[in-house]
Amino acid sequence: MTTEKLDEQAALASMMISLLDHWGVGDHEKINLLGLPAATKPRSLQGFHNGKTLPNDENVVTRVEHLLGISQALSLANPLNERAAVMWLHRRNRRLDGRTPLATMIDDGLEGITRVRIQLDCSYDWYLDEQRAQTQA
Repeated sequence: MTTEKLDEQAALASMMISLLDHWGVGDHEKINLLGLPAATKPRSLQGFHNGKTLPNDENVVTRVEHLLGISQALSLANPLNERAAVMWLHRRNRRLDGRTPLATMIDDGLEGITRVRIQLDCSYDWYLDEQRAQTQA
C-alpha cells in the first residue's frame, strides 16, 4: 500500500473515532460498532487518532461505509443544528421498536446499522430495493 493510501486510511480511522466520540459512543461500543476484534482493548482506540489504520476487513469496511452514510444523512436532515442529529441517535424511535437508533446499532450489529441507515437515507433504501429486484429477476 502506498504512503498516500496509508495516510488516507489513517485519516479515515481518526475521523471515525472522532465521529463516534461526537455521537457519545463509549469505547466498548465503538469496538462493537466498528466490528473490531473482540480482543481489542479500549485503550487501543487512541491509536486511531495517532496514525493507526482500521483493519482491512470486509466487515469493518462495510460498517464504516454505513456509519459514514448515517452521518451524511443526519447532516442533510439537520444542516443547521448539529446537536439535533446527536439527539436523534439517543431518542427512542417507534420504527426501531421503541429503541434508540444508537442502541439498535450497538445491539443488532451490522443488521441494526443497516436498519438505522434505511430509516435516515431513502436513497439507500431505494438502492436496496433495486438490488432485490435485480436478484429476483
